[in-house]
Amino acid sequence: MTNNDKLIANPLIVLREEFDDWAVLFDPDTGNAFGMNPISVFIWKHLDGQHTVKDITEKLHKECEDAPDDAEQYVKAFIEDLADKGMAGHDKAVSSKL
Repeated sequence: MTNNDKLIANPLIVLREEFDDWAVLFDPDTGNAFGMNPISVFIWKHLDGQHTVKDITEKLHKECEDAPDDAEQYVKAFIEDLADKGMAGHDKAVSSKL
C-alpha cells in the first residue's frame, strides 16, 4: 500500500457507534469484533475509495489539534491492520473477499 492508494472499507463489516465517539467493528463472517477509539472511527469513515492515506492524515491534522507530526505512519499502520483482517483494502481487493 502506498500513500497514494485510495482505499475502501469492506462493506460487509458493521460499524456500531457507541457513546463518546467510540465504536465497534463487527465481522459477521467470522464473529470477530474490534473496539475503535474516535481517531480509528475517523479513519474508518474516510475509507470510501476517495481518500488516500495522505488525504486522511491531512484531514486528521486539520480536525484534531493534538495529532502528532508522524500521524501518517499510524494511519497507514491502522489501515494495513484492517487490510490484513479483510476489513479494508483496494476496491478490487475488498470485492474479491466478498
